[in-house]
Amino acid sequence: MANQDEQARERLAAIGEIAAEIAHELRNVLQIISASAYVARQDPQAATPQIEKIERNARLAFSIVDDLMSLARGEPTDATPVMVAEVISRARTEIDPEAATWADAITPDDLRVRVHPGLFSRVFHSLYDNAIRVCAPKTPTIKTRVQSENGRAVIEVSDDGPGVTPAIAPRIFDPLVTGRSGGSGLGLALAKRIVAAHGGTITLAEPREGVTGATFRIELPAV
Repeated sequence: MANQDEQARERLAAIGEIAAEIAHELRNVLQIISASAYVARQDPQAATPQIEKIERNARLAFSIVDDLMSLARGEPTDATPVMVAEVISRARTEIDPEAATWADAITPDDLRVRVHPGLFSRVFHSLYDNAIRVCAPKTPTIKTRVQSENGRAVIEVSDDGPGVTPAIAPRIFDPLVTGRSGGSGLGLALAKRIVAAHGGTITLAEPREGVTGATFRIELPAV
């Protein structure tokens, strides 16, 4: 009975975390929709691109809810073989391309993993968004290195920002833990849950002497 009670508490905690993350993600989408509606009203003659942006983000909102609720229910992820490069590209769709200097090294360039594309793009989006925000107002250089090692895809996302302080580094994937002013402390917690659901791991690499920034390492079975 005690074991069942512990499992129930863990399940409720997981649902609470994901519900909070859904709210966080939807807030971002609604801000884009609201801004696009405002721009469209200012110039109805040139409203078509803004309406398309609203429609695209409305679809994104639906997919966020569906994907994360599926994860909360513990259902098997709708995983499919997909190129890592495609997931990375999808993660940057709603990020200003000028918000960072992007440096990618993917070897081989068609390396595939079996993941839910929508869910896994949230992992990369969180890593990229965090790097951009923690480095502001500086424009960061964000490096994404992907390679195959012993049948696994090893992915590292690095930035040249201030890094993660030693005080929170051991708890960086815990819910509500954040080193960024105004941060929700939910993105990395959800990222860890998503990666684990795909049979992988995500860790914060140990800082190297003389090297600034943070590096997050993801390992997944390669296809």
